[in-house]
Amino acid sequence: MPQSLSQIYIHLVFGTKIHEPLLENSVRDELHRYAATILHNLESPAITIGSVSNHVHILFSLSRNYPVRKIVEEVKKSSSKWLKTKDGISANFQWQNGYGVFSVSQSGLHDVIDYIEKQHDHHRHVSFQEGYRKFLQKYNIEFDERYVWD
Repeated sequence: MPQSLSQIYIHLVFGTKIHEPLLENSVRDELHRYAATILHNLESPAITIGSVSNHVHILFSLSRNYPVRKIVEEVKKSSSKWLKTKDGISANFQWQNGYGVFSVSQSGLHDVIDYIEKQHDHHRHVSFQEGYRKFLQKYNIEFDERYVWD
């Protein structure tokens, strides 16, 4: 086949260091736009981005030219530096060390988009930790609680 094609959807989840509620409402929309720009520059366009005070969900189409690890590293590093320049965000701001990436099928896109866009409603009833555990269980990912939360 002379042409290389791909369509891989990724649901990325990562939180603030020790899940402190540091992401104020006033900065979130701008953070989402900033992260979308980073993803665009990495040929991995954002489909939707949502966040609450202590974590972010990003659904994007994975570029065939960059590994997931590189994309996540750049989104977290660049957005952390950018957040530190914003009023009301500590110069010591950090994202947690880890992250979760989950594959999404074409048929599941609308459900994931809906889930991400309704983060505020969802987290009125479910904590980040509880929701993240459900993700890990849904995807049959073994994990050790001692190393998931930082």
